[in-house]
Amino acid sequence: MTDHHDAGRAPAQDADGEAPADGSDGSSVDASVIGPGERSPAVRQIAGWLAAQGLLPAGRGSDHDDDRYDDAVAEAVRAFQQQRGLRADGLVDRHTYQTLEGARWTLGGRVLHHRLEHPYAGDDVVALQRRLAELGFDVGRCDGTFAGRTELALRDFQRNYGLTPDGTAGPATVRALSRLDRTAGRGAASSHELREAEALRRRGPALAGKRVVLDPGHGGEDDGHTGHGLVEREVVADLASRLEGRLSAAGAAAYLTHGPDRCPSDLERARFANETDADLLVSLHCDGHASARPAGVAVYYFGTGPDNGSVPGERLAGLIQREVVARCGLDDARTHPTTWELLRRTRMPAVHVELGYLTNPRDAELLGQDAFLDSAAEAIVVAVQRVFLPEDQDPTTGVLDLSALASLPR
Repeated sequence: MTDHHDAGRAPAQDADGEAPADGSDGSSVDASVIGPGERSPAVRQIAGWLAAQGLLPAGRGSDHDDDRYDDAVAEAVRAFQQQRGLRADGLVDRHTYQTLEGARWTLGGRVLHHRLEHPYAGDDVVALQRRLAELGFDVGRCDGTFAGRTELALRDFQRNYGLTPDGTAGPATVRALSRLDRTAGRGAASSHELREAEALRRRGPALAGKRVVLDPGHGGEDDGHTGHGLVEREVVADLASRLEGRLSAAGAAAYLTHGPDRCPSDLERARFANETDADLLVSLHCDGHASARPAGVAVYYFGTGPDNGSVPGERLAGLIQREVVARCGLDDARTHPTTWELLRRTRMPAVHVELGYLTNPRDAELLGQDAFLDSAAEAIVVAVQRVFLPEDQDPTTGVLDLSALASLPR
């Protein structure tokens, strides 16, 4: 699976106009990837964090000799990545490092407030956002980063409950949230999820007038995966062009995140989609593997599990997955929640499509055919249309034709 985030660079601001979270203690995080065979104090620190998560034996990381990235550390990192919706490769890149560091914090363990540079990030921020959302305060997406929207929601909570509205999650505010948390609903969709779904419903069922951002993976000098004479960058750019034409013909406004000569970071792609005020974002990719055996289409959406994620994003992912499998003949590699930066930072439902493996002979043969790319484009456009339709008007998978879109209810 492909995660095209740029581990080595971060733009001056994140998708909400905030400085990017670089480490919740305010320190700069090394952009290099840490992996098996390395020995360093950073490995010892990582082992300690993994031990605190119960993924390594207690006490690991406390001795000087624990500075070796052995097989046990690699397996623990992989297990942690699977739990957190990260790319499960057993390597500690910038995103995994930040998530590990943030996982050691519980709400109340430190005082949280809004910092323009190096915003607080971690499990304690997620807990704060979820509690505020359960109480009806609009934190936006529960992404684990304490930015401007979280501060405004916290000030609203403090004002409503007779606390000093300073936007700081100190001991008094945490105690108030803990008391109220006993009465908050468990397992209910957050207010942001409900707002996200309601925003789509209010836009109406017609595809005409909708704004869809198309994000061709990679670009510029970044080719992505290659295999059997095909280059991911070229394949997804071709698919994006076909999608753009079909969406425009259906009356939708289609926007590309970048031209062929650029490869923006995930934060830049998310910022573009947010500034466009898009209804949906579809990020297009092909996968690759060292083995020729992996095959099929997989679609990813933002989420860490059933209690935290984008409900419309999950629905769009499922619709694209089913339409592509039904129309294009690819194997079904299912849909998956993940916390990749592009999906986490967008304010609209967003999905990441892996349209087959360039390293698989059968998938590559299909991906090299114009007829297949036309079918894939039609499948995605139909799925985008279906996500706006109410359930009683939603057609069966594989039967809706693009020519019928104009006759759907408006």
